Order: sequence, then C-alpha cells, then structure tokens
Amino acid sequence: MIAAAPNTAGTTAVARLAAFAAAFRAAPAQPALDDARQRLLDTIGISVPALGTGPAAIVHELARTWGGHAQSTALGLAERVPAPTAALVNGTLGHALDFDDTHVPSILHPSASVVPAALAAAEACGASGRELLAAIAVGNEICIRLGNAGYDPAINNSVFFERGLHATSICGALGSAAAAATVMGLPEEQIAHAMGIAASMGAGLLEANRAGGSVKRMHCGWAAHSGVVAAQSAAAGLTGPPTVLEGRFGFFHAYCGETYDEAALLDGLGEEWATGDCFVKPYPINVFTHSGIDAALALRAKGLRPEQIESVEIGVPSPVLRTIAQPREAKIRPESGYHAQFSGPFTFAIAFGGGGGLGVYLDDFTDERVADPVLQDLAARITHVADPRCDEIFPRHFPSIVRVRLKDGSELVENVLTTRGTSERPLSDEEIMLKFRLNAAGLPGGADELGRRIADVASYDDVSGLLAGTTAS
Repeated sequence: MIAAAPNTAGTTAVARLAAFAAAFRAAPAQPALDDARQRLLDTIGISVPALGTGPAAIVHELARTWGGHAQSTALGLAERVPAPTAALVNGTLGHALDFDDTHVPSILHPSASVVPAALAAAEACGASGRELLAAIAVGNEICIRLGNAGYDPAINNSVFFERGLHATSICGALGSAAAAATVMGLPEEQIAHAMGIAASMGAGLLEANRAGGSVKRMHCGWAAHSGVVAAQSAAAGLTGPPTVLEGRFGFFHAYCGETYDEAALLDGLGEEWATGDCFVKPYPINVFTHSGIDAALALRAKGLRPEQIESVEIGVPSPVLRTIAQPREAKIRPESGYHAQFSGPFTFAIAFGGGGGLGVYLDDFTDERVADPVLQDLAARITHVADPRCDEIFPRHFPSIVRVRLKDGSELVENVLTTRGTSERPLSDEEIMLKFRLNAAGLPGGADELGRRIADVASYDDVSGLLAGTTAS
C-alpha cells in the first residue's frame, strides 16, 4: 500500500513505528486516507450530541479557566484554545457517549483520542487536509497494534482488560502522539521521541464501567491531550527512551507483564492494516451489549412483547460478565442513562421499546427512561451467564445466545454470533451517513454542510476552517 519502508532490522520497536509513520506521511495510500476520512466523520458526528453531557460542561469550564494561546477549535467553545486543551475537550466529547469506533481483539476505541489529537495539532500548525488524514491513519494503526500486542491467546483476552486497564486511553496516548507528531511534520527521530514521552503519560482504569463514575468519559480526552503535549515536547527537544516499548521497565512489561506479541505490533507494518478490523458502532452503548441488542430487536420484529416474557437468559463470553452483568443490582437498576449503556440487562430491555433509524439511539438512554418501572421490571427478569460457545468466538466477536422463557411455558432462542459493524456484518455507507446526520442534526446549520466539508477535506490546504459552525456563538 505504501512505498517500501526503510530497512529497520535491529532497531527498537518505537523506532520502527516512527519509520512507518514518516514513510506513510511521505507516500500515503489512498485506501488508508479514505478510511481516515470515515473515522473523522464518525468522531466529529458523535461529538455533537455529547455537547449536552456533564463531562462536556466540565472540560469546557476547564478550558475557559486555563485560557492560553488561541490555536485550535474545541467543539462548543466560541474562542480557540491551546492545541492540548482542544484535544482534551474534543477527545472527551468523542468518548462521552460510548458511540465511538471499536477494534477487536484489542478491545479499544482508537479514533476518539487519535482524531482529536491530530485535528488539534493540524489546526495549530496549519496542516493540509491530506496531512491530517495521513496522521489519523498512522495514529489509529499504531494505537491498534499496541493493543493487539497486549492480547494473550492463552486467556483469550486482552491483558490490559484482564488487569482492569483501559487500553483505549493507554495505547491512545501513544497513537495520539504519533498522529500529532506526524501532522506537525516532525522528523522520524522526533516522532519516536513523542511516542516515548507519551508512554509516561497514558493511563486509565475500567472500574467506572462496573461501579459508576464519569471519569471514563475523559479517558480519550486525556490521551489526546497527552499525545499533543508529547509531540510538542519532542519538538522542543525532550526525549524518550529508545526501548520504551520492549524494555525491562518499558510499556509492555509495566502494563502486561510477560505478555508482548512483537509480531502483532510490527509484522506487516505499512502493508497489512489492522485498522480494517475497527468497526463503526451502530449503537451508543458498550460494544459487549451489541449482540444482545441485535437479538432483542430480532425478537421484537418477530412479534415478541415484554408482557409475554417470564425470564431471559443471555449466554455471553465469560470475560464480558464483569462489565455488563456485575454487580447485578447496579445493572438491573442503573443510576443514570449513561450507566445503563454498560448494562446487559437494561440494554436488552430498552431494545424492545427502542426506535429510530439505527434501532437503538441516544434518546433511549436518558435518566428518565432508565427510571421507567416497566423497563426496570423487565431488566430484573434478565440474567447473563458464561457460555462456552461464546467463549470460543470471543474476542473476534462479542456474541450472545439468548433463551427466552415465555409465560405460556414455551421457549424462544435467538443466536447472534457476529458483531454488527465488523467486516462480516459491515454497516453500509448509507447507515454510516445516517448515524452522522442524526448525531450532527443539532448544529445551527444542520449536518449537511459539515458533512460536505469533511467529504472534501483532502482538498483543503489548511484545515483551520473545518469545524466552522460547530462552536458556540
């Protein structure tokens, strides 16, 4: 897909990643640029409805309090802010609704940190649209490969996830640094330093998925912020360790212990793109619940109604139980609409009454909706169990095997073994554009003008005006 990379035999892992980034920037491949444009469209689209969330108000207030040089656009703010601040705001918005793209088997959401970091840095340095897209492609690929390198087939799961670490924010900091350094035009050595610096900045715990709290919504924002700061620091002369990834006290040993799949990180770099396995989410909820949603929608389409149901047992992969089924009381009675997005029982219950062109949409997850006693009653009749067949499929997909016992004593079974939005069940271009239009409909000028600008972004000599019309008056 790109010109032959330089001979990197014997060089460190971060040096090889930097060589890839620099080579792609010099000779970008059109398919990867097209993919990056789709990621840009999706990430900006899902950020618009997130403007109404509590975390958005918090990061906006932080941005106003911090002040600083007017460099980059933060969605929802009239004034420009420093590039790291814009990355924080936009990254928080991109992940706030859990509607961002998802990669398996790394189980991370690359674009919500990489796109905001690349865009903020591009605006600050006056980069072109093609340079922006190249940086997004590079950052997403590096982020995903870092996540893949932490996957352990012996446990059939990501080691990051097993340890309660949010690979999205940890790997996202390095991917964001690579993207920012690439779009800033830094030489190969400084791209490596940017990633080496960002490795000391990435962080994120997943306990909020289980027990509540809103901090997870800021994870991608902080990763994007860290990436831009790391790239700017590298440009100013700060350096990172050359063995930052594979070293004794490096990234993988610190986060994953003895697990480090060098082949997943480096083999085929620049020729085989892991980004192709990163799918656009059809539903604004935790991806582990999506197959359950699909099953509920299918059962509803067949005429099943909540009042007919005695109980529902949903078989899922063992590792996902901790996220969507435990602790049970918090899942059958979530404290807010946001927390319902991580509940297997509640998302299944909502799907029976959901609507909209996507099947289940943001307006299904309001605080008022999750307080509905009818939904709470149905959620209490739903249990999740580990299923051996689902374990065999995980983590390439997040399947559900649904058994519904009816009040008349009969039973219905609905199997959803592949995840919608993946290469096996891709969303159509029309569905992706529908998602964008629904999300961006609240803009003063509607979604169409912004959609046209993003479609034409490769022709821009300077991307500074790309987000015009998305800020407050």
